[in-house]
Amino acid sequence: MKPIWIVDDDQSIRFVLEKALLRENLPTRSFTNPQEVLRALADAPEEGPQILVSDIRMPGGSGLELLEKVKERMPGLPVIIMTAFSDLDSAVSAFQGGAFEYLPKPFDLPKAVELIHRAVEESQREEVGQESVSAAPEMLGQAPAMQDVFRVIGRLSQSNVTVLITGESGSGKELVARALHKHSPRADGPFIAINTAAIPKDLLESELFGHERGAFTGAQTMRRGRFEQAEGGTLFLDEIGDMPFDLQTRLLRVLSDGHFYRVGGHSAVKANVRVIAATHQNLEQRVKEGAFREDLFHRLNVIRLRLPALRERREDIPMLTRHFLQQSAKQLGVEPKRISDGALRVLSAFEFPGNVRQLENVCHWLTVMAPAQVIDVNDLPPEVQGDGDHSVTVPDVVMAAQAVPSPVLEPEVLSVTPATTALDRLPVSVTHAASGVLPGQGSWEQLLQSEARQMLEQGKTDVWDALTRRFELSLIQTALASTRGRRIEAAQKLGIGRNTITRKIQELGMDD
Repeated sequence: MKPIWIVDDDQSIRFVLEKALLRENLPTRSFTNPQEVLRALADAPEEGPQILVSDIRMPGGSGLELLEKVKERMPGLPVIIMTAFSDLDSAVSAFQGGAFEYLPKPFDLPKAVELIHRAVEESQREEVGQESVSAAPEMLGQAPAMQDVFRVIGRLSQSNVTVLITGESGSGKELVARALHKHSPRADGPFIAINTAAIPKDLLESELFGHERGAFTGAQTMRRGRFEQAEGGTLFLDEIGDMPFDLQTRLLRVLSDGHFYRVGGHSAVKANVRVIAATHQNLEQRVKEGAFREDLFHRLNVIRLRLPALRERREDIPMLTRHFLQQSAKQLGVEPKRISDGALRVLSAFEFPGNVRQLENVCHWLTVMAPAQVIDVNDLPPEVQGDGDHSVTVPDVVMAAQAVPSPVLEPEVLSVTPATTALDRLPVSVTHAASGVLPGQGSWEQLLQSEARQMLEQGKTDVWDALTRRFELSLIQTALASTRGRRIEAAQKLGIGRNTITRKIQELGMDD
């Protein structure tokens, strides 16, 4: 294994890191300034580092300049930037330069070693393929349900038959429609898509069928509708279940005899168009309710293709995640991020009510917001981690506590005993909900007084230390949750020094 290169003019930092990494069986090589590193790379480039850990300010050169020069030679090398000067400009410059992570001093040694291990995993991970987005597969899926979809598309490849695609919102119905068009005899013709639910009823008829000049106020010229635009190709009618009832009659006529009239027109226009429709609604139920024409339903329902929800094809989530991360990176002009196995497990367990579209949005978010080049569990958005819309991470034990119904109690009789320590870790707004006390029924000060009174009546003599500990624990955990574990930022938000928060974390046993 190649060594970890450590660059720092401070001998104590080099010594501590060397010894800590040696205990982890990770070889090291130390340098005191950037020039030594560049000379070593020039003399024996094949003997370069596995990871580079560099200070940011050193005599004879800057760690950011070293980062830039090293990245020119070894773009895939993970570089960790250390600095005692924790400022926004340094952090932004480090990440813009392609740093793997930014490590403020003084750092917690086990955390630093853990970060270096992550960087090692990053360097050993197989490189993400640099295929262009345009060369990527049009649809991805190895799950049996998706293989069934692919088989149907294949069987319909030489057909012009009408297809009805059903599936939840965000499951990729338009992708399937495009694939059906691409692999059909009409592939050389246009593919025109229209979302019938997104266009006001008064405009939808003109949008579909066009209008003649003077057909209505503002119609100063003749306009071709989507049916004419799709001539010789495919017209995709998305969310067909929301089409107004009177327009359903006109659509049925087109599907029946292949002719339609523009709004205000008197001459029939022939439509040489294949129609593919899609809906997330239960059309049979809509027919029973009288909201959808039964004859139109049967016209559309020649071939029905049901697209599975993402939760029904969880085995595809890792593949889709990597694909979307690569797409996002291409669009933003940055290096694709990788994702840890742990983060993939969390994603694969998530329900994804928004289906593939939601996963794609999550990947866009991660490309911009994840701090390191390898995405870990803590980098995932709160809703994926199970927090919903909360700004804090709710521990599992609290979720269990919330599942047990609690009576609404008056603040004076509420007892928060040491057995309910899960609630102690929550901010006030969440504590109210978990304990059954609604906002406005008592302030947290009243709850604190009630708890103190209970402990004093029990004859306890460590009330000050016990409640202070729980108070500090709640504050620090909430701050760390809101900053995704970044201690320096949490300290700044709490208004305390970074040394103070490090000491408190150790005193409270939060590192255990």
